[in-house]
Amino acid sequence: MSKIEEVKAMLEAGKAKLVPGLVQEALDEGAEVQTILQAMIDSMGVVGDRFSAGEIYVPEMLMAAKAMSKGVDVLKPLLTGGTSSTLGTCLIGTVEGDLHDIGKNLVAMMIESAGFDVVDLGVDVSATKFIEAIKVNKNVTLVACSGLLTTTMPAMKQSVQEIKASGLTGFKVMVGGAPVTQEYANEIGADGFAPDAGSAAVKAKELVKA
Repeated sequence: MSKIEEVKAMLEAGKAKLVPGLVQEALDEGAEVQTILQAMIDSMGVVGDRFSAGEIYVPEMLMAAKAMSKGVDVLKPLLTGGTSSTLGTCLIGTVEGDLHDIGKNLVAMMIESAGFDVVDLGVDVSATKFIEAIKVNKNVTLVACSGLLTTTMPAMKQSVQEIKASGLTGFKVMVGGAPVTQEYANEIGADGFAPDAGSAAVKAKELVKA
């Protein structure tokens, strides 16, 4: 088994303590930085698919995401000139009036492991705050709005519509959360919807590359 294959296997197993050392060994053997990064992104895709299929659960997914993060930390100093985030910046936040962040944090990790720079705006994020963040961050290609409460659906609608009406361009808006459906996403004018963290990473890439 090559070092890169070992990295992938340990990442999928959520072995956060082992992944950085294996990444370093792969580098020492002459593997390209981008090759290692892509291998880890592919592995997180596998983890996401298994999560979506109900084969693994949130704890396993979090462990794999942590392992990915530790591996990326080894590569970061070697990723020059912003090539690390080929997909641009994703702003993510839980909409105004909602303080839930576990789902959002999972989605943020998955989207980051798919190759985005993620800026987490936290919880209880107003439409105005989303718009301000789009203005101050470079190369925003995706805005992700999360909501877990049925009562905050109007706030999600307001956020999406105000972001769309802001005159700012160059990005797509994605929504998700327990009460959100594809129909609701269509109704409020979002560009995309994902039912869970695994599919969110896939959808994020689809939207940005479309």
